Amino acid sequence: MADSPIRPSSLINTVYGAFLRRLGGWISVADLITLMSELDVDGPAARSAISRLKKKGVLEPERRGATGYRLSQAAQPVFHEGDRRIFGSLEPAKLSDGWAMAVFSVPESERSYRYQLRTRLTWLGFGNIAPGVWLAPGRLLGDARDMLVRRGLSEYVHLFAADYAAFSDLPETVSSWWDFPAIQEQYATFSRAYAPVAAELAQRRDLDGGEAFRHYVPMLTQWRRLPYLDPGLPAELLPADWNAVAARQTFQQLHDVLATPSLLHVQRVAGLAEGAPEA
Repeated sequence: MADSPIRPSSLINTVYGAFLRRLGGWISVADLITLMSELDVDGPAARSAISRLKKKGVLEPERRGATGYRLSQAAQPVFHEGDRRIFGSLEPAKLSDGWAMAVFSVPESERSYRYQLRTRLTWLGFGNIAPGVWLAPGRLLGDARDMLVRRGLSEYVHLFAADYAAFSDLPETVSSWWDFPAIQEQYATFSRAYAPVAAELAQRRDLDGGEAFRHYVPMLTQWRRLPYLDPGLPAELLPADWNAVAARQTFQQLHDVLATPSLLHVQRVAGLAEGAPEA
């Protein structure tokens, strides 16, 4: 398990994102609470988390004989973007890919948007190279554009596809634009929690769906933050002791072992049939 408790709302997001989108997008409140109880979340805490996600527009109530919730249409693009970041290529970017540059200037009267821009660009993996100037590997340009439009922030930003031309020692300079120690500590926390689990499960042949689910959901919930905090910089620009590679291997090993039996367990508990992911 993770070093610190995971919020019930984050666990519910993972259940919807990893499983329920493939199972019609809906689940009854009773079945969701049953699944949350398997993750040591009691009924009141689960109901409170569901209510918060409803208020945020992530979940929508829908009755199908029983009271339940489905993932909202507004939340779908966020989950699709998450799929690309979490399950897409785990390889670092290449220097030849170039850079995505975001430049913004927000009037003082609208400074709340400045905070939103900083927060969202950081969450996407951008580094701050100067006041109002942010940089990320070029492959993040599309995600940045989509996020800015979705959040209503595009009018404040100029996005560029850029190349680095001169004049500094780029690896040394890049280390001042991103907080490498903080990113590495996140990877170390993940590895401390889950490398032993991966080693244990590699020796197992008797893993049932319920146990897989109890391992997989917290693991995926902790992991899914990391592809955002880590911009996936080219290997030439990273410290020699960069620990993301080992953490990614642990994630991939656990995903390969746990994802399918976890999905089957959710199907069994909720009585849902697998279908196409929600559009």
